[in-house]
Amino acid sequence: MSPVEWLCNCCLKSFESMGGRLCREEVREEKKRSPPRDSLTSAEKIKRFIVKQFGYNVLSLTRRGLKEVPDELWELLELEKLNLSLNNLKTVPPQLSLLSNLVVLNLWGNQLSSLPAEIGQLSRLRVLFIYRNNLTEVPEELGACTQLEVLSVANNQLSTLPASLSNLSRLKKLNLSHNLIAHVPGCIYNMKTLVGPISEVLFPLSTLACFTL
Repeated sequence: MSPVEWLCNCCLKSFESMGGRLCREEVREEKKRSPPRDSLTSAEKIKRFIVKQFGYNVLSLTRRGLKEVPDELWELLELEKLNLSLNNLKTVPPQLSLLSNLVVLNLWGNQLSSLPAEIGQLSRLRVLFIYRNNLTEVPEELGACTQLEVLSVANNQLSTLPASLSNLSRLKKLNLSHNLIAHVPGCIYNMKTLVGPISEVLFPLSTLACFTL
């Protein structure tokens, strides 16, 4: 099994179908990996908390009380897995596109009302967690992330999805539950690699993964 296959399998283990319940194991692990609160003052200091995990450069800034992403973060071009979950972020700046090596991006449990169009420039992205935010739309540009295999946008304020997501030809798991979507968006019917019946996208019967870095 390749590192990417292992990663995606891990992302399909324990994420609750009703939008995601934070598992105890995740809390314990994130507390261990997150840097102390007084340490986020420069790129060099943040860089010290990057760890190598299964061959990936990983940084977790979960539960930091962040209201905005530190500017220094955009200098860490080597990052492949980034966890900014459980903060107070309301926006993610366009500089996100600078992290072109990202394979996993975890933004769940913030206060995001939108995502930057530049997210479409993350050509290597395979896993994206943005559930439990305040999103009212998904940018068209996300359809350019054709390597995506796992996408959870549960527990937001979405009423539809852009047609461009039809391009996500490798997507295996999609969770749209607990949004304002009344009918299955047309783009989903073109996602031939989805695992399980299409009905589970809106009303999941099985589980998606609760992501841990």
